[in-house]
Amino acid sequence: MSSASVTLKFRWGLTPSDPEQQPVLVVGQTSHLNAISWADIRNKLEPRVTEEVWQRGLNCVTSAPGDSCELWPRGAVVASLPARRSRHSTPARAHALAKLVRSNQRGSDEFIVLVCRKSDVYASCVAIARSFPLYSARTAGAPLAANISPPAPTPTPRSVCVEILLANTQEGEIEEGVGELDPYLLEPTLSDEDLATITNAADAVRLAARITDTPCNHMNVDHFIEEACRVAKELDISPPTIIRGEELKSRGMGGIYGVGRAAAVPPALVALSWTPPNASSAAGVAWVGKGIVYDTGGLSIKARTSMVGMKGDCGGAAAVLAAFAAAVRARPLVALHAVLCLAENAVGPDATRPDDIHQLYSGRTVEINNTDAEGRLVLSDGVVYAARDLKATSIIDVATLTGAQ
Repeated sequence: MSSASVTLKFRWGLTPSDPEQQPVLVVGQTSHLNAISWADIRNKLEPRVTEEVWQRGLNCVTSAPGDSCELWPRGAVVASLPARRSRHSTPARAHALAKLVRSNQRGSDEFIVLVCRKSDVYASCVAIARSFPLYSARTAGAPLAANISPPAPTPTPRSVCVEILLANTQEGEIEEGVGELDPYLLEPTLSDEDLATITNAADAVRLAARITDTPCNHMNVDHFIEEACRVAKELDISPPTIIRGEELKSRGMGGIYGVGRAAAVPPALVALSWTPPNASSAAGVAWVGKGIVYDTGGLSIKARTSMVGMKGDCGGAAAVLAAFAAAVRARPLVALHAVLCLAENAVGPDATRPDDIHQLYSGRTVEINNTDAEGRLVLSDGVVYAARDLKATSIIDVATLTGAQ
């Protein structure tokens, strides 16, 4: 089912609802589910689910962590998260949570009751947001005739409300060293500011995922620039600075220019900036994102199986743009910049060759021995632009990994 038309909402505390009318998923770690009483959860389940049925379902999932149990047919489900954790499995069990939410969607207006500690709320809500991607281009039904596909269906708008129930596990917090130095984590409430932060982060995750999921014929450099301009307009900040095509070459940005010059759509460096009111300086923090909208590998071309999925090589720039939007909505007290290094690493007559030498924006020259190592080239220009032109004092680059050495 498509989640492209889903509106995601977050709320602290539970509101009465009937699972026959609005399905509900109750999910949490076994210790947290056991920490709540029937009185805490009954207004989401009655009159369809009795206390006895709830307890039987709870016993089923707590004896087999990672499992789910249907309490009312296609209306109410209780699910527990795996007990094990490691350096690959966070305390919030975020990856398992996202999978459980995806597998229990009903395709209508519905509720998710998240039972967790306060320290796990942020990571858990972001994981839930990942379960509702915004991009979908699926068609429905069989072809109408030879070479004629039915039009893409218009998804029915629906809402998913995540209601957060904080488990009273203060002792566990202290035992793990979480909240020991931060009394905020032991407070049994969530403020409006907390919920706004969660909502902004969830929206940012879905934005970054949509850009990354969209194929290059619908998300090339031009389209990405449009996304950046839209974000700037929504944030009510100045339009982004855009340096593209031959201007990159004339300004000495040979890294971005060399990577993207063979593509049908020219490469670009895009910079968005937030300067707080009454700031004495525009210097601050800069995030620089790798935005390769498609990576064929260039003349050092990727193998057939390695090239599939390379629409996602713009994930760094997508993450930077989305994180910038979320951060600026919080109106930070320091200047913040987002630098997007956008290019398509294509094959063509103008493609960079191994053995070519390019001059980067820093003034250094670099000999290319693998055109599939393009990320470091575009980021080099972006990082220097952040330091030299934006006067950023702290610079973080964000990029998908490359296998090239």
